[in-house]
Amino acid sequence: MALRFFPSRQLTFYLARTFLTRSLAVLALLVLVLQTLDLLGTSGQILAHPGNGQAEIWRYVGLRVPQIVARFLPFAVLLGTLITLATLNQNSEVIAMKASGASAHQIIAPLIVASIGVALFSFMFNERIVARSTASLNAWEAVDWGPVPRATGVSSNVWVRSGDDLVHAATAQGRGAATRLNDVIIYDRTGGSLVSIVSGKTGQQVAGGWRLDDVTRFDVASGKLTTRPSVVLPLGVRPDQFTLADVSADDRSLAQLRQDIDYLKAAGRPTGPLEAGMWHKMSGPLSAVLMPLLAGVAAFGLARSGALFVRVVTGMGLGFAYFVADNAALAMGNLGAYPPFLAAWAPFLLFLMIGEAVLIRTEE
Repeated sequence: MALRFFPSRQLTFYLARTFLTRSLAVLALLVLVLQTLDLLGTSGQILAHPGNGQAEIWRYVGLRVPQIVARFLPFAVLLGTLITLATLNQNSEVIAMKASGASAHQIIAPLIVASIGVALFSFMFNERIVARSTASLNAWEAVDWGPVPRATGVSSNVWVRSGDDLVHAATAQGRGAATRLNDVIIYDRTGGSLVSIVSGKTGQQVAGGWRLDDVTRFDVASGKLTTRPSVVLPLGVRPDQFTLADVSADDRSLAQLRQDIDYLKAAGRPTGPLEAGMWHKMSGPLSAVLMPLLAGVAAFGLARSGALFVRVVTGMGLGFAYFVADNAALAMGNLGAYPPFLAAWAPFLLFLMIGEAVLIRTEE
């Protein structure tokens, strides 16, 4: 048995099934409690909007539950692993497995393989459900829980800076050269002082800058107001700066986020936080694979010696330390202190080595 990756087939399925049922039970309990607490703070705001009622409360629950599941699934896997291994240890099942020749890694292996399946489910769940529910919930919250306008691909109330000048567009739609602006206002500034205000009914990128139609220009120094049918202004602004004014990694799938990052790079805008979020969409679900390894210390040691509680606390401490390090690294990546790839993957690789070192040092 020492040369096998898994123990016996029956034991492998028993360990994996026990681990999955415990983790699912913990996840269901966490979602129930956290969703209830969340409703206590949000239901009043939803019902404050005229016309909202019980249907809107259930709609909020339907949009919020996927976010809670995605965020606390790794916690549920950690607690499910600790409960499973501590129970096996307390019932002397671990002693029986080790007496039959199974190593510590062989005892943990079924849990790790099952957690790989959990990680794959988490990734697909995030891509197909969580990103959409987050986008819908953000759009609903932006209108104070009222009716959400139909999605048309139009960005509204967009501000862009071009040198000292400020450009405001009531709406912007399209991508690339096909971008069209409506109700454009350009605040022409020199050295921080306002020189003129140029307004146009529509705006479109052309050779040499942006063409505004139905233009009105107010000169601050003279107080004169002039109008022209159209004018081309040499603004150093790319179209994607209008249509990608507010991009969030949370409400986009991996493919959509990659496309938006490419657009922003072409527009010369910083993409570090979005790239960190993109890499974290892959490293985040894999945190479930770490939990059996970090919590594996709870499986070993004599339960009667009083060390079981210490081992459980140690496993829990390692798991929560990972989440703290992961959030800290991601925050540093958003600030630009860490490269995006390092911010997303460094905590995972670090705690993978820590978990393996602890398991080998204490049991192998």
